[in-house]
Amino acid sequence: MDFFDAAFQGDLPRLRELASGRDAEGMAWLADVCLVGAGPMQTAARLGKLDAVRCMVEELGFDVNAGSQAGVTALAAAAADGRMRVMRYLLDKGADPNKPANSGHYPLHHAAKHGLFCADTKLSVFRCSLSWSDTTTFRCWLRDDWCHESSVGHHADPNKVSEEGSTPLTEALHGTDSGVPESTSLKCVKLLVEAGADVNSANRETPLVIAKRYGLTDCVQYLSKVKHEKNTKVQLKSYAEKAIKRKDYHGASKFYSEAIELDPSDAALYSNRSLCYLQMTEADKALHAANTCIKLRPEWIKGYYRKGAALMSVEDYKGACDAFMAGLQLDPGNAEMEEVFMEAVEEMKKDHLARKGSKPSD
Repeated sequence: MDFFDAAFQGDLPRLRELASGRDAEGMAWLADVCLVGAGPMQTAARLGKLDAVRCMVEELGFDVNAGSQAGVTALAAAAADGRMRVMRYLLDKGADPNKPANSGHYPLHHAAKHGLFCADTKLSVFRCSLSWSDTTTFRCWLRDDWCHESSVGHHADPNKVSEEGSTPLTEALHGTDSGVPESTSLKCVKLLVEAGADVNSANRETPLVIAKRYGLTDCVQYLSKVKHEKNTKVQLKSYAEKAIKRKDYHGASKFYSEAIELDPSDAALYSNRSLCYLQMTEADKALHAANTCIKLRPEWIKGYYRKGAALMSVEDYKGACDAFMAGLQLDPGNAEMEEVFMEAVEEMKKDHLARKGSKPSD
Protein backbone atom coordinates (compact mmCIF):
# COMPACT_ATOMS: atom_id res chain seq x y z
CA MET A 1 0.00 0.00 0.00
CA ASP A 2 2.99 2.31 0.46
CA PHE A 3 3.84 1.68 -3.19
CA PHE A 4 0.23 2.37 -4.20
CA ASP A 5 0.28 5.63 -2.26
CA ALA A 6 3.56 6.66 -3.94
CA ALA A 7 1.94 6.06 -7.35
CA PHE A 8 -1.11 8.03 -6.25
CA GLN A 9 1.09 10.94 -5.22
CA GLY A 10 3.42 10.66 -8.21
CA ASP A 11 6.35 10.30 -5.82
CA LEU A 12 9.11 8.93 -8.08
CA PRO A 13 11.90 8.61 -5.44
CA ARG A 14 9.56 6.62 -3.20
CA LEU A 15 8.47 4.38 -6.10
CA ARG A 16 12.09 3.60 -6.91
CA GLU A 17 12.98 3.05 -3.26
CA LEU A 18 10.14 0.59 -2.64
CA ALA A 19 10.90 -1.32 -5.86
CA SER A 20 14.65 -1.45 -5.30
CA GLY A 21 16.12 -4.95 -5.09
CA ARG A 22 12.90 -6.79 -5.96
CA ASP A 23 12.93 -9.66 -8.42
CA ALA A 24 10.29 -10.22 -11.13
CA GLU A 25 7.93 -11.88 -8.67
CA GLY A 26 8.28 -8.97 -6.27
CA MET A 27 7.59 -6.45 -9.02
CA ALA A 28 4.49 -8.39 -10.06
CA TRP A 29 3.31 -8.30 -6.46
CA LEU A 30 3.67 -4.50 -6.36
CA ALA A 31 1.86 -4.10 -9.68
CA ASP A 32 -1.01 -6.24 -8.42
CA VAL A 33 -1.80 -4.10 -5.36
CA CYS A 34 -5.41 -3.00 -5.83
CA LEU A 35 -7.65 -0.38 -4.27
CA VAL A 36 -11.20 0.29 -5.48
CA GLY A 37 -10.60 -1.84 -8.55
CA ALA A 38 -7.39 -0.12 -9.69
CA GLY A 39 -3.70 -0.87 -9.31
CA PRO A 40 -0.86 1.66 -8.90
CA MET A 41 -0.21 2.19 -12.60
CA GLN A 42 -3.91 2.47 -13.45
CA THR A 43 -4.38 4.97 -10.63
CA ALA A 44 -1.41 7.09 -11.73
CA ALA A 45 -2.73 7.01 -15.32
CA ARG A 46 -6.20 8.14 -14.28
CA LEU A 47 -4.74 11.00 -12.23
CA GLY A 48 -2.54 12.07 -15.14
CA LYS A 49 0.72 11.27 -13.32
CA LEU A 50 2.70 10.73 -16.52
CA ASP A 51 6.13 10.65 -14.85
CA ALA A 52 4.97 7.96 -12.43
CA VAL A 53 3.50 5.90 -15.29
CA ARG A 54 6.72 6.30 -17.28
CA CYS A 55 8.76 5.21 -14.27
CA MET A 56 6.69 2.06 -13.77
CA VAL A 57 6.84 1.15 -17.46
CA GLU A 58 10.42 2.05 -18.36
CA GLU A 59 12.29 1.62 -15.07
CA LEU A 60 10.30 -0.98 -13.17
CA GLY A 61 9.19 -3.03 -16.18
CA PHE A 62 5.43 -3.01 -15.58
CA ASP A 63 3.38 -4.50 -18.43
CA VAL A 64 1.71 -1.64 -20.31
CA ASN A 65 -1.28 -3.87 -21.09
CA ALA A 66 -1.72 -5.37 -17.64
CA GLY A 67 -5.15 -5.02 -16.13
CA SER A 68 -6.07 -4.43 -12.52
CA GLN A 69 -8.14 -6.93 -10.54
CA ALA A 70 -11.17 -5.29 -12.21
CA GLY A 71 -9.53 -5.75 -15.60
CA VAL A 72 -8.94 -2.02 -16.13
CA THR A 73 -5.80 -1.20 -18.12
CA ALA A 74 -3.78 1.97 -17.66
CA LEU A 75 -4.98 3.14 -21.09
CA ALA A 76 -8.63 2.68 -20.14
CA ALA A 77 -8.01 4.47 -16.84
CA ALA A 78 -6.40 7.43 -18.61
CA ALA A 79 -9.20 7.54 -21.18
CA ALA A 80 -11.84 7.55 -18.44
CA ASP A 81 -10.62 10.95 -17.24
CA GLY A 82 -9.36 12.30 -20.56
CA ARG A 83 -5.64 12.21 -19.69
CA MET A 84 -4.38 12.76 -23.22
CA ARG A 85 -0.65 12.97 -22.49
CA VAL A 86 -0.78 9.67 -20.61
CA MET A 87 -2.91 8.05 -23.33
CA ARG A 88 -0.49 9.14 -26.03
CA TYR A 89 2.48 7.81 -24.08
CA LEU A 90 0.83 4.44 -23.41
CA LEU A 91 -0.17 4.03 -27.04
CA ASP A 92 3.37 4.83 -28.15
CA LYS A 93 4.56 2.11 -25.75
CA GLY A 94 2.25 -0.48 -27.30
CA ALA A 95 -0.91 -0.25 -25.21
CA ASP A 96 -3.75 -2.22 -26.80
CA PRO A 97 -6.81 0.00 -27.44
CA ASN A 98 -8.93 -3.12 -28.04
CA LYS A 99 -8.44 -4.66 -24.60
CA PRO A 100 -11.62 -4.38 -22.52
CA ALA A 101 -12.07 -4.16 -18.77
CA ASN A 102 -14.07 -6.83 -16.96
CA SER A 103 -17.09 -4.53 -17.44
CA GLY A 104 -16.75 -4.99 -21.20
CA HIS A 105 -15.91 -1.33 -21.82
CA TYR A 106 -13.04 -0.42 -24.14
CA PRO A 107 -10.76 2.65 -24.01
CA LEU A 108 -12.44 4.03 -27.14
CA HIS A 109 -15.84 3.94 -25.39
CA HIS A 110 -14.48 6.17 -22.62
CA ALA A 111 -12.81 8.56 -25.05
CA ALA A 112 -15.97 8.94 -27.14
CA LYS A 113 -18.27 9.42 -24.16
CA HIS A 114 -16.13 12.20 -22.71
CA GLY A 115 -15.94 14.09 -25.99
CA LEU A 116 -12.32 13.13 -26.31
CA PHE A 117 -11.31 11.49 -29.53
CA CYS A 118 -8.37 10.48 -31.65
CA ALA A 119 -8.49 9.67 -35.35
CA ASP A 120 -6.06 9.18 -38.18
CA THR A 121 -6.57 11.26 -41.27
CA LYS A 122 -6.18 8.40 -43.77
CA LEU A 123 -9.19 6.23 -43.13
CA SER A 124 -9.59 5.83 -39.75
CA VAL A 125 -9.06 5.34 -35.10
CA PHE A 126 -8.00 5.83 -31.59
CA ARG A 127 -7.55 5.00 -33.25
CA CYS A 128 -6.46 7.29 -29.91
CA SER A 129 -5.36 6.99 -33.01
CA LEU A 130 -7.91 5.62 -35.31
CA SER A 131 -7.25 1.77 -38.65
CA TRP A 132 -4.42 1.81 -41.05
CA SER A 133 -0.83 2.29 -41.59
CA ASP A 134 2.34 2.11 -39.56
CA THR A 135 2.26 5.87 -39.11
CA THR A 136 -1.02 7.78 -39.01
CA THR A 137 -1.81 11.31 -38.00
CA PHE A 138 -4.46 11.87 -35.41
CA ARG A 139 -6.29 14.83 -33.96
CA CYS A 140 -7.64 15.10 -30.47
CA TRP A 141 -10.49 17.21 -29.24
CA LEU A 142 -11.27 17.86 -25.60
CA ARG A 143 -14.51 19.80 -25.49
CA ASP A 144 -14.06 22.38 -28.27
CA ASP A 145 -10.33 22.94 -27.84
CA TRP A 146 -7.57 21.69 -30.12
CA CYS A 147 -5.26 19.63 -27.98
CA HIS A 148 -2.58 17.82 -29.87
CA GLU A 149 -1.42 16.41 -33.17
CA SER A 150 1.05 13.55 -33.38
CA SER A 151 1.96 10.40 -35.29
CA VAL A 152 1.02 6.98 -34.02
CA GLY A 153 -0.04 3.64 -35.44
CA HIS A 154 -2.74 2.00 -33.36
CA HIS A 155 -5.90 0.34 -34.55
CA ALA A 156 -8.92 0.49 -32.32
CA ASP A 157 -12.11 -1.09 -33.63
CA PRO A 158 -14.85 1.59 -33.99
CA ASN A 159 -17.56 -1.11 -33.80
CA LYS A 160 -16.55 -2.83 -30.55
CA VAL A 161 -19.62 -3.65 -28.46
CA SER A 162 -19.44 -3.57 -24.65
CA GLU A 163 -21.27 -6.05 -22.46
CA GLU A 164 -23.90 -3.36 -21.93
CA GLY A 165 -24.50 -3.20 -25.69
CA SER A 166 -22.88 0.19 -26.30
CA THR A 167 -20.51 1.11 -29.11
CA PRO A 168 -18.10 4.06 -29.33
CA LEU A 169 -20.64 5.75 -31.60
CA THR A 170 -23.51 5.45 -29.12
CA GLU A 171 -21.19 6.47 -26.25
CA ALA A 172 -20.30 9.66 -28.14
CA LEU A 173 -24.00 10.51 -28.25
CA HIS A 174 -24.68 9.51 -24.64
CA GLY A 175 -21.87 11.84 -23.58
CA THR A 176 -24.09 14.86 -24.25
CA ASP A 177 -26.28 13.73 -21.34
CA SER A 178 -23.22 14.25 -19.11
CA GLY A 179 -22.50 17.77 -20.31
CA VAL A 180 -20.43 17.22 -23.46
CA PRO A 181 -21.47 19.87 -26.04
CA GLU A 182 -23.27 18.56 -29.11
CA SER A 183 -20.64 20.16 -31.35
CA THR A 184 -17.96 18.02 -29.72
CA SER A 185 -20.12 14.90 -29.87
CA LEU A 186 -20.73 15.55 -33.57
CA LYS A 187 -16.97 15.73 -34.21
CA CYS A 188 -16.55 12.35 -32.54
CA VAL A 189 -19.50 10.89 -34.45
CA LYS A 190 -18.11 12.07 -37.80
CA LEU A 191 -14.64 10.69 -37.08
CA LEU A 192 -16.05 7.35 -35.98
CA VAL A 193 -18.22 7.10 -39.12
CA GLU A 194 -15.20 7.94 -41.28
CA ALA A 195 -13.34 5.20 -39.42
CA GLY A 196 -16.02 2.65 -40.34
CA ALA A 197 -18.50 2.85 -37.46
CA ASP A 198 -21.84 1.27 -38.37
CA VAL A 199 -24.65 3.86 -38.24
CA ASN A 200 -27.20 1.05 -38.54
CA SER A 201 -25.92 -0.79 -35.46
CA ALA A 202 -28.83 -1.60 -33.15
CA ASN A 203 -27.62 -3.63 -30.18
CA ARG A 204 -30.21 -1.81 -28.09
CA GLU A 205 -30.96 1.42 -29.88
CA THR A 206 -29.61 2.81 -33.13
CA PRO A 207 -27.42 5.91 -32.97
CA LEU A 208 -30.17 7.86 -34.72
CA VAL A 209 -32.75 6.94 -32.07
CA ILE A 210 -30.36 8.06 -29.31
CA ALA A 211 -29.61 11.35 -31.07
CA LYS A 212 -33.34 12.04 -31.46
CA ARG A 213 -34.03 11.26 -27.80
CA TYR A 214 -31.44 13.80 -26.66
CA GLY A 215 -32.62 16.38 -29.17
CA LEU A 216 -29.26 16.50 -30.97
CA THR A 217 -30.47 18.24 -34.12
CA ASP A 218 -27.12 18.40 -35.92
CA CYS A 219 -26.28 14.80 -35.06
CA VAL A 220 -29.71 13.65 -36.25
CA GLN A 221 -29.24 15.48 -39.54
CA TYR A 222 -25.77 14.04 -40.10
CA LEU A 223 -26.70 10.46 -39.14
CA SER A 224 -29.83 10.57 -41.32
CA LYS A 225 -27.76 11.72 -44.30
CA VAL A 226 -25.09 9.03 -43.76
CA LYS A 227 -27.69 6.32 -43.26
CA HIS A 228 -29.45 7.28 -46.48
CA GLU A 229 -26.17 7.34 -48.42
CA LYS A 230 -25.03 3.99 -47.03
CA ASN A 231 -28.34 2.34 -47.82
CA THR A 232 -28.29 3.84 -51.30
CA LYS A 233 -24.71 2.61 -51.84
CA VAL A 234 -25.69 -0.92 -50.84
CA GLN A 235 -28.57 -0.77 -53.32
CA LEU A 236 -26.32 0.50 -56.13
CA LYS A 237 -23.78 -2.28 -55.45
CA SER A 238 -26.60 -4.81 -55.65
CA TYR A 239 -27.71 -3.39 -59.01
CA ALA A 240 -24.11 -3.50 -60.27
CA GLU A 241 -23.63 -7.12 -59.20
CA LYS A 242 -26.81 -8.13 -61.04
CA ALA A 243 -25.64 -6.27 -64.15
CA ILE A 244 -22.31 -8.13 -64.07
CA LYS A 245 -24.14 -11.45 -63.90
CA ARG A 246 -25.95 -10.37 -67.10
CA LYS A 247 -22.54 -9.38 -68.53
CA ASP A 248 -23.83 -5.80 -68.79
CA TYR A 249 -20.49 -4.27 -67.82
CA HIS A 250 -21.41 -0.83 -69.14
CA GLY A 251 -24.45 -0.68 -66.88
CA ALA A 252 -22.50 -2.09 -63.92
CA SER A 253 -19.76 0.53 -64.34
CA LYS A 254 -22.39 3.27 -64.14
CA PHE A 255 -23.81 1.86 -60.92
CA TYR A 256 -20.33 1.64 -59.41
CA SER A 257 -19.63 5.21 -60.49
CA GLU A 258 -22.78 6.42 -58.72
CA ALA A 259 -21.79 4.50 -55.60
CA ILE A 260 -18.31 6.09 -55.73
CA GLU A 261 -19.90 9.54 -55.76
CA LEU A 262 -21.53 8.63 -52.44
CA ASP A 263 -18.42 7.05 -50.96
CA PRO A 264 -15.19 7.90 -52.79
CA SER A 265 -13.12 6.16 -50.09
CA ASP A 266 -14.42 2.62 -50.82
CA ALA A 267 -11.55 0.82 -52.56
CA ALA A 268 -13.72 -2.18 -53.49
CA LEU A 269 -15.89 0.04 -55.71
CA TYR A 270 -12.84 1.08 -57.74
CA SER A 271 -11.68 -2.53 -57.98
CA ASN A 272 -15.03 -3.62 -59.34
CA ARG A 273 -15.20 -0.67 -61.73
CA SER A 274 -11.73 -1.58 -62.99
CA LEU A 275 -13.03 -5.06 -63.82
CA CYS A 276 -15.95 -3.55 -65.75
CA TYR A 277 -13.69 -1.21 -67.74
CA LEU A 278 -11.39 -4.11 -68.58
CA GLN A 279 -14.30 -6.14 -69.89
CA MET A 280 -15.31 -3.10 -71.97
CA THR A 281 -11.71 -3.00 -73.38
CA GLU A 282 -11.14 0.44 -71.83
CA ALA A 283 -7.70 -0.39 -70.47
CA ASP A 284 -6.69 3.17 -69.51
CA LYS A 285 -9.79 3.60 -67.35
CA ALA A 286 -9.30 0.13 -65.88
CA LEU A 287 -5.71 1.00 -64.94
CA HIS A 288 -6.72 4.33 -63.41
CA ALA A 289 -9.41 2.65 -61.29
CA ALA A 290 -6.94 -0.02 -60.16
CA ASN A 291 -4.37 2.61 -59.15
CA THR A 292 -7.01 4.46 -57.14
CA CYS A 293 -7.93 1.21 -55.41
CA ILE A 294 -4.27 0.65 -54.48
CA LYS A 295 -3.93 4.22 -53.21
CA LEU A 296 -6.93 3.77 -50.91
CA ARG A 297 -5.99 0.27 -49.70
CA PRO A 298 -2.30 -0.38 -50.38
CA GLU A 299 -2.42 -3.50 -48.20
CA TRP A 300 -5.20 -5.13 -50.29
CA ILE A 301 -4.00 -7.62 -52.89
CA LYS A 302 -7.00 -7.16 -55.19
CA GLY A 303 -5.87 -3.74 -56.41
CA TYR A 304 -2.57 -5.14 -57.65
CA TYR A 305 -4.40 -7.97 -59.41
CA ARG A 306 -6.62 -5.45 -61.23
CA LYS A 307 -3.62 -3.31 -62.16
CA GLY A 308 -1.73 -6.30 -63.52
CA ALA A 309 -4.72 -7.41 -65.58
CA ALA A 310 -5.11 -3.94 -67.07
CA LEU A 311 -1.41 -3.83 -68.01
CA MET A 312 -1.58 -7.32 -69.52
CA SER A 313 -4.39 -6.15 -71.80
CA VAL A 314 -2.13 -3.49 -73.34
CA GLU A 315 0.82 -5.92 -73.50
CA ASP A 316 2.84 -4.10 -70.87
CA TYR A 317 4.12 -7.37 -69.48
CA LYS A 318 6.95 -5.85 -67.47
CA GLY A 319 4.51 -3.53 -65.70
CA ALA A 320 2.12 -6.43 -65.15
CA CYS A 321 4.92 -8.51 -63.60
CA ASP A 322 5.71 -5.67 -61.23
CA ALA A 323 2.06 -5.30 -60.21
CA PHE A 324 1.57 -9.02 -59.63
CA MET A 325 4.85 -9.24 -57.73
CA ALA A 326 3.73 -6.39 -55.45
CA GLY A 327 0.61 -8.42 -54.72
CA LEU A 328 2.64 -11.56 -54.02
CA GLN A 329 4.79 -9.66 -51.55
CA LEU A 330 1.60 -8.94 -49.60
CA ASP A 331 0.39 -12.54 -49.82
CA PRO A 332 3.23 -14.91 -50.83
CA GLY A 333 0.97 -17.96 -50.68
CA ASN A 334 -1.72 -16.66 -53.03
CA ALA A 335 -1.97 -19.28 -55.78
CA GLU A 336 -4.08 -17.15 -58.12
CA MET A 337 -1.65 -14.23 -57.98
CA GLU A 338 1.30 -16.56 -58.48
CA GLU A 339 -0.38 -18.06 -61.55
CA VAL A 340 -1.01 -14.70 -63.25
CA PHE A 341 2.50 -13.56 -62.34
CA MET A 342 3.99 -16.62 -64.12
CA GLU A 343 1.73 -15.93 -67.11
CA ALA A 344 3.04 -12.38 -67.26
CA VAL A 345 6.64 -13.64 -67.04
CA GLU A 346 6.05 -16.07 -69.92
CA GLU A 347 4.46 -13.36 -72.06
CA MET A 348 7.36 -11.04 -71.29
CA LYS A 349 9.82 -13.75 -72.42
CA LYS A 350 7.87 -14.34 -75.64
CA ASP A 351 7.72 -10.61 -76.32
CA HIS A 352 11.44 -10.27 -75.72
CA LEU A 353 12.25 -13.15 -78.10
CA ALA A 354 9.90 -11.78 -80.73
CA ARG A 355 11.53 -8.35 -80.56
CA LYS A 356 14.97 -9.91 -80.68
CA GLY A 357 14.03 -12.00 -83.71
CA SER A 358 12.64 -9.03 -85.59
CA LYS A 359 15.95 -7.10 -85.44
CA PRO A 360 17.87 -6.99 -88.77
CA SER A 361 20.89 -9.27 -88.87
CA ASP A 362 24.40 -7.85 -89.15
